[in-house]
Amino acid sequence: MPTILKIKGYRFFFFSREELRQHIHIQCQHGEAKFWLDPQIELAKNYKLSRKELNEVEKIIEEHYEDFIKAWEEHFGN
Repeated sequence: MPTILKIKGYRFFFFSREELRQHIHIQCQHGEAKFWLDPQIELAKNYKLSRKELNEVEKIIEEHYEDFIKAWEEHFGN
């Protein structure tokens, strides 16, 4: 479960054995979420994060999108 980024109290990570569609998991003390990265950034699942937190997370994903894609390709080899 490689952590890709820790910022503003959020941890962005992948699970090593998951589906092929590119996505990122986010965890903080208040809850968790999952965002699709492909074909566009989109909320897949939310567990207890507020709308404000989700907006903040989405902004961070946009800012680090290329880093997440590169990390995914390096980790999963595609």
